[in-house]
Amino acid sequence: MKPKSPEPTFAQRVVATLKRVPRGKVVTYGRLAAVAGNPRAARQVVRALYSYGGKDLPWHRVINGRGAISLTGAGFAEQKARLEAEGVIVAADGRVDLGTFEWRLPGDGV
Repeated sequence: MKPKSPEPTFAQRVVATLKRVPRGKVVTYGRLAAVAGNPRAARQVVRALYSYGGKDLPWHRVINGRGAISLTGAGFAEQKARLEAEGVIVAADGRVDLGTFEWRLPGDGV
């Protein structure tokens, strides 16, 4: 009998979920945590993304629950530029209209 493969970790589920967010859409830390299976782990999303460290990860599509970029300085400017390059409208203060640009899975109900 074949051994059962281990369940993916929360961090692995976060990375897999983030890779599903299409160009031109954003996801909040909280929604990403919820879709990855732990709705109360928004802060752990940051740790998961940092530990992944992959250049192929669309990290710039993750914003805070208020619909804004959380980074400051050069990170803010880079995230804003990357989002705008995908067609996301980002205000000068880093806010994004979640009603227009938030990614949702059909029926996710979060």
